[in-house]
Amino acid sequence: MEKNNIKTPRWHLRAFLIVAVTTAIIAIGAHSVYADSQTYAAKVPDKVLTPNVVESERLGTLNFFDGLPSQESVDKLWDNLDFMRGVDAFLHGIPATSIHAFCGGLREVGVPPFVAGITEELLDARTLMLTPNTTTMYVLTCIDTKTGPVVMDVPPVTLGPIDDAYFRWVTDVGFTGPDQGRGGRYLFVPPGFEGELPENGFHVVQSPTYKNWMLMRAFVLDDGLEGTVKRIKDHLRIFLFSEIANPPEQEFVNLTGVQMNTIHGNDFSFYEELNATVQYEPPEAFPPEIAGIFNSIGIKHGEPFDPDERLRNILIEAGKVGNATARAISYSPRDPGVYLFEGRQWTTPYARLSHEFLEDGVRILTDRTFFHYMATGVTPAMSRPRVGAGSVYGFTAKDSAGDYLDGSKTYRVDLEAPVPAGDFWSFTVYDNQHRSLLETDQKLAGIDSTVPGIMPNEDGSWTVWFSPEAPEGKEGNWVQTTPGKSWSSIIRLYGPGQEWFDKTWVPGDFVLVENY
Repeated sequence: MEKNNIKTPRWHLRAFLIVAVTTAIIAIGAHSVYADSQTYAAKVPDKVLTPNVVESERLGTLNFFDGLPSQESVDKLWDNLDFMRGVDAFLHGIPATSIHAFCGGLREVGVPPFVAGITEELLDARTLMLTPNTTTMYVLTCIDTKTGPVVMDVPPVTLGPIDDAYFRWVTDVGFTGPDQGRGGRYLFVPPGFEGELPENGFHVVQSPTYKNWMLMRAFVLDDGLEGTVKRIKDHLRIFLFSEIANPPEQEFVNLTGVQMNTIHGNDFSFYEELNATVQYEPPEAFPPEIAGIFNSIGIKHGEPFDPDERLRNILIEAGKVGNATARAISYSPRDPGVYLFEGRQWTTPYARLSHEFLEDGVRILTDRTFFHYMATGVTPAMSRPRVGAGSVYGFTAKDSAGDYLDGSKTYRVDLEAPVPAGDFWSFTVYDNQHRSLLETDQKLAGIDSTVPGIMPNEDGSWTVWFSPEAPEGKEGNWVQTTPGKSWSSIIRLYGPGQEWFDKTWVPGDFVLVENY
């Protein structure tokens, strides 16, 4: 090698080759020219290799030595994994924290296990519950089998699910349960119970968790609310099986108008609520993959949840993102599968007709998040309703143009005649912050087709108005909203007709009315 007739010394040439080869190794990362020269060299495709410098839009520069991450990159990657697991734990943990918050809220107002709460004069906005209705009498309690099997005598003419501590369906009681609305005696058996059980006289129910939540609806007959309350109090009994020879007197608490909260936290307290559930229930209470996600952020049965400052700060951030993600899923879904009708804004997490949120053997995780962030009460009776029985639902937070509903504005909804509801139909409005009833001067936080003063149009169709003040002449068909607040709504049809299921009848969207 010569330049300007000057010879390059051999040791300079050798150094040049060493630098060149080293540079090539650095450039291609894990594999090298040197490896290709070995006797047993593999032909490694580039897609298998990790470069020594990786530029990530989310994490910035990640440095490696022949595939091995630098300590700085390791720290960054572990923090990122903890953050991802924290968000996952939030989204997968909502069913557990929702049950925990509901049972905790009941306990705080004097309704611990074995006590029953009744909304004797129905619900209003003072009680925080996820998207309840104000037309049904609820009977609420949490059944705890940790000290042994629990007996519950169910009154006749009721309906409702029993869900476990992860909000999985266990059984129904009432019309859709084994007693078929006639009333009956149930025996709830704790997981792992090995004692002797009666052979007959009970509907025996085995649950994978100690805590189980009941949402019973009591149907109001000709004897009115007072008669319905009496029927519940005459028949409902909840006590330990060991007390069957001499059951204690049943205690009831009227929940109407009670200021209480049954909704889980959306900050770091969420993880504390999740941990409380994991600690209380048996180790096998949750699916292994789900329990593994909880375990990855330090929530493990039998061990204290005590994150250090680093992990705590990460989980605070993960809780913010998890909560925000649940809101995006619920209020602005991108999956066309949750929309009930083509060209309409009405949605439901049960659009796939599965109470386990399954479609073709696949669990649709966003459907599960959507449901549990917004609602309670998992049962096949809700996910797969029947013509003429039960009820059907549609939810939306948007108007016909796809804009969020604004409590300062005026909207109308038109329902073509005849509305396919054998019993009645209703609209209920909700506060999008806590997802419970919108706080206004109207007790019902909505309207239904049975309220005095509501009037159909001349052709039999219906128009309902939503605004801060009633449009003139529309007071009977008006639902109050709150200026400065967003809101959402659920339409319910009780005793739904075939037209709902085959979509030959479609409810109108919320239409913004300018300058009314």
